[in-house]
Amino acid sequence: MLEGGLVVVGGHVTAVGPLSELQQSHPGAPLVHKGKALTPPVVNAHTHLDLSTVPYFRGAYPDFIQHVIEHGPWRTVEAAARGLNELRALGVGGFGDIAYKPEIVEWLVAHSPLPGVVYLEVINRNPAQADPLASKIAAQLSSWRERNSLIRVGISPHTPYNVSAGLLKKLVEIARLEGFPMQMHVAESPEETVLMTQGGGALQEIPLRYGFPAYQEFPGLTPVRYLAELGVLGPHLTIVHGVQVDEEEVQMLAQSGTRIVACPRSNQGLACGQMPWELYLKHRLEPALGTDSRGSSPDLDVRNEALFLWNRIDPRVLVRAATRNGYRVLGLEVPRITRGTPVSQVQSW
Repeated sequence: MLEGGLVVVGGHVTAVGPLSELQQSHPGAPLVHKGKALTPPVVNAHTHLDLSTVPYFRGAYPDFIQHVIEHGPWRTVEAAARGLNELRALGVGGFGDIAYKPEIVEWLVAHSPLPGVVYLEVINRNPAQADPLASKIAAQLSSWRERNSLIRVGISPHTPYNVSAGLLKKLVEIARLEGFPMQMHVAESPEETVLMTQGGGALQEIPLRYGFPAYQEFPGLTPVRYLAELGVLGPHLTIVHGVQVDEEEVQMLAQSGTRIVACPRSNQGLACGQMPWELYLKHRLEPALGTDSRGSSPDLDVRNEALFLWNRIDPRVLVRAATRNGYRVLGLEVPRITRGTPVSQVQSW
């Protein structure tokens, strides 16, 4: 509802509905304006908590990747703890986090008081290592399973171009057979599309600069089409960003049951472009919202992602993106504000 409200008595919600109706049924109640929206606790469906101490960066996406590489030693348990504390202070109802190192997954599983999914990040382009690495990852995930009733663990192949095709297919098989959720950065920047379709561009220069093998065996396909050809798309997968896509690719995502998380402030700050919300909504694929890391976002408050788009996208869509869709992406029960809800569980924007 665009003009909605709550009636609160004794710290609990006693009625929910259109503001005009509530005023008629409670004529003596004082009216307290609370901003643009009243919602259950929001969900930050994508972040990298281990980047919480890395300096905030604005600039071209390839330069940001170098910024992250150069701050690799900063990706620690202590940084993840700082990010988790920020989420706790914001009162989020759930979070999705990609952790760079197993010890960070281990710590979050052991210590998080918040529900969500922690995905182990995977970067490996060597086809010869696909089998042993997939087996190792499956064993790691199994060892963490059900260690914390609030936290699920999952897999995050970094990008379509930073994981070999063989390893990617094996990780998808593990996800499907064992029920591990998967989250992956896909179609984030124009440079990603150039690398995968043409084999060149600014991203090709990065591994050479840091002594890594050059990118090889380019599929000649856009990221989404490449994942579709490999059989990676499906309801087990959530893609993050999805900026550089056309309508046919959005159809592929929607028809496969793949989910999506948008990070609009990060996309703007890294010159990645704007996610085509109209295409996703046309094909009934509603995004969730995430902030991405503190390295590319000024804070971890997902409400600020929604407010950033408030005058461009239907506010009702943005409220669903920050709440219902985020819970669904993470496999969490979706809360509702009803009679009896503690007012402490209501967030104002």
